[in-house]
Amino acid sequence: MYKSKINYQRAAFLTSAPDIAALPADEGIEVAFAGRSNAGKSSALNTLTKQNSLARTSKTPGRTQLINTFSLDPTRRLIDLPGYGFAKVPLAVKQKWQKSLAEYLMKRDSLKGLVVLMDIRHPLKDLDQDLIHWAVESELPVLILLTKADKLGPGARKKTLLEVREAALAFMGDVTVHSFSSLNKQGLSDLEQVLDLWFGADEATQIIVE
Repeated sequence: MYKSKINYQRAAFLTSAPDIAALPADEGIEVAFAGRSNAGKSSALNTLTKQNSLARTSKTPGRTQLINTFSLDPTRRLIDLPGYGFAKVPLAVKQKWQKSLAEYLMKRDSLKGLVVLMDIRHPLKDLDQDLIHWAVESELPVLILLTKADKLGPGARKKTLLEVREAALAFMGDVTVHSFSSLNKQGLSDLEQVLDLWFGADEATQIIVE
């Protein structure tokens, strides 16, 4: 079992920003979490940090449109980007947010990695792929986290994981794929290991492929 070099349990709410321009100073290291509004992003962040309510989970996906920033230590941050693809918001708002998101991925110097969360039963939707393409164009490493893995049996889970790993080769970038379950903590060690590497933790080791 991989033992994390960073204590993610120390994560503390820092600020909520209405747009990219209102984020904290562009310094240190930050890793962003993004995904469709029903992909289980908040649950994954709560599982990672071993806190029940660090990131708010909602029965109405897409309700929160703020960028939430959490501090791990004076130089490291987790960024919780608003969910996309589900919220019933005007097209103009969606387009503005997509433009802002692309700028964030391409221009934010402190951003060192992007976790894209997808329901393992519905992976690689169009918006997911757009997000990964933007990150690859910016030479950002990407972790595709296939959430709700407990919803599939072992055979189907492994089959989907392998299929998405094969499909990810087409992005022609640094794209890793792991399955994850907030319910039974499956894949938590894999997530911690990738984040440790991106955050520059001492003695971060090579990612173990399942």
